[in-house]
Formats: sequence, structure tokens, C-alpha cells
Amino acid sequence: MDSGPRGPSGTPESGGKPPNWQEAKTFYDSLAPKKKPKSPKPQNAITIAVSSKALFRMEEEQRIYREKGVEEYVRYQLEHENEPLSPGPAFPFVRALEAVNSQLRELYPDSEDLFDIVLMTNNHAQVGVRLINSINHYNLFIERFCMTGGNSPICYLKAYHTNLYLSSDAEKVSEAIGEGIAAATIFSPSKDVAVPQSQLRVAFDGDAVLFSDESEQIVKAHGLDMFFEHEKTYENKPLAQGPLKGFLEALGRLQKKFYSKGLRLECPIRTYLVTARSAASSGARALKTLRSWGLETDEALFLAGAPKGPLLEKIRPHIFFDDQMFHVAGAQEMGTVAAHVPYGVAQAPRRTAPERQAPPAAQ
Repeated sequence: MDSGPRGPSGTPESGGKPPNWQEAKTFYDSLAPKKKPKSPKPQNAITIAVSSKALFRMEEEQRIYREKGVEEYVRYQLEHENEPLSPGPAFPFVRALEAVNSQLRELYPDSEDLFDIVLMTNNHAQVGVRLINSINHYNLFIERFCMTGGNSPICYLKAYHTNLYLSSDAEKVSEAIGEGIAAATIFSPSKDVAVPQSQLRVAFDGDAVLFSDESEQIVKAHGLDMFFEHEKTYENKPLAQGPLKGFLEALGRLQKKFYSKGLRLECPIRTYLVTARSAASSGARALKTLRSWGLETDEALFLAGAPKGPLLEKIRPHIFFDDQMFHVAGAQEMGTVAAHVPYGVAQAPRRTAPERQAPPAAQ
């Protein structure tokens, strides 16, 4: 599954030191389609909105903003607009989406049932030139931009028909969840682990991610024994949907396009359920819920409360979604790009004093 060219040092595929940019450009040129395809119509596509700080690393830019303010931050970006930004935590995921698109276009040349990536940022348009140059440097196919000049981009997500929003800004992600949009705060792993280049791998927690937080409410209010009893009683009653059920549904729709061509075993999309539930005492309801929705995951891992990080290290997903920061941190430690879904009873109370807001172009 992992065959293909290895990345230059410092790229997400290699896990090495900061790259030689000419080497990096040659590598990404080899992955890019020779001719830029047309963008699908938003209403037909599976739209993934990604913030600039999720797609690229911007630590130095953030430091300048914190220490010197907005004007110096903007000046720095303009002075360095021809220097490409380094890949951020969402970069391997976006690259994998584009790899799937390439295979779909070969099988279905006239279909617009594809991933469409939108850069969603509160950048000022002038600062956005550096983002455009960075995207072109890596030969990413991102044609749709939303640069809001300091305003929150969340109000535009529905207009872009967004199926999933990824950002490093937890407040904006919570705002998107509140608007009924699948969203997650993405975190860089603590160490670099090579991920597959020819297969998109997406791992999901179950409760409060794919499913509602109904069962977690039982645990929190009444403890594990009552939870096990509750799940047994309601085993045949599907759980309500969680915030990322629609994204799994979209992935399943694309998987079926490969299955219909006899490519189930070679499908470039693979999904995983990675849950703290116990298979014997509470796993059946999770699987029966997916079945009732007409959905499935390629693999289902029931860990009965064991840490998720070691299993994720073996799976090597491009992204893992969980509603609990404990599991997100455990995944990060093992080299997994993890994304926090701020939904359900497991969420910590909001801070009374908000942190200083990030500058335009930082999200």
C-alpha cells in the first residue's frame, strides 16, 4: 500500500530535517498531474476547507506577530512572499486527497464526485500571495481561496458547501461545530512518521465523533456498569449521528466508485473505527448503528479503554479524529496527526478569559 517515491528530507513523507527546497520542488513536481484538471462544481464535490496554519507551518510568523505586532507581521510576509512555507499537519492529508482524485479522474473522466480543497483563512489578500506561491511551489491543486482580511471565515463555510473544516484555531472549530459543520482542530505530531502516498487513511473515534455523545453522557452520569447495561438494553437501537458521520458517509460514497470497478482490494481510501469501547459489552451497538446508516469502516478496533496511540502508530493514518484531548495527545506522541472534535460532554469548560486573538493571515 505504501509504494511510491519517498519524499525529500523534511517533507511529510520522509520525516527528516528541514528540506532542500529545490529537492522538495522536484519531488512534488513528480507527484503532480502533468495538466491541471478543472475544479468540480462545489455542489457536486466533497469540500474540505483547510486553514492556512493547518496546511503550512507558520511558527516564525506567529512569533513576529506576538513580539512585534500586526504591521511587522504583514511586512515580514510581504518580504518573504517568494519563500515557500513549510508543510503543516494537514499537508499529508491534502496530498492524499489529491492522490485519490487522480485515480477517480482516470476511472470517471466526466465525474465531479471528487474532493475539492478550499483554503479558508482570515488572511489579508496581500499576504495571501505567499500562500498562493507556496501552494504552487508544491503543485497542490487548490483553486478556491477564502481570504477574509481579518474577519472570521466561519460564516462562509456553508456557502462553500463545506463537508469538513480543519483549523489550528479551537475557537473557530467550535464555532463551526455550532453551525452544524463537521470540524476539528488539527495538531502536529510529536515525531514524524511516514504515511502512505497511494492510499488515504482516515481513523475515527466512535462516540461524540461518528455517533452522538448519548453513551458518554451515561458514563459521566452513572458510571461504566450502567453504561454497559444501557448499551445491552439498546443494542438494536441506532445511536444518533455525531458531527463527522457525514464525512464518513462521503468517504464511503467514493469508496463505492472504486468497488463498482472491481477495485475493492485496491481502493485508495481506507477507514478505521478506533474506539475505547469494549467489543463484547458495547461493540455491537456501534457496528449495528453503522449498518443501519448503510455505512461501514474497513477496520474496527475495540480497545476496551487501552491507549489508542500504539494502534494508530501501526495504522499510520493521515488523520485521526477524537473528541477527547487525552487520546489526541496520545496519538500525537506516537507520530499521528490528530484532530480534536469539540463535541459532547467530554469537553472542558470554556475559559473565562479568551487568549489573544491570532492576526490576519494566521488561521
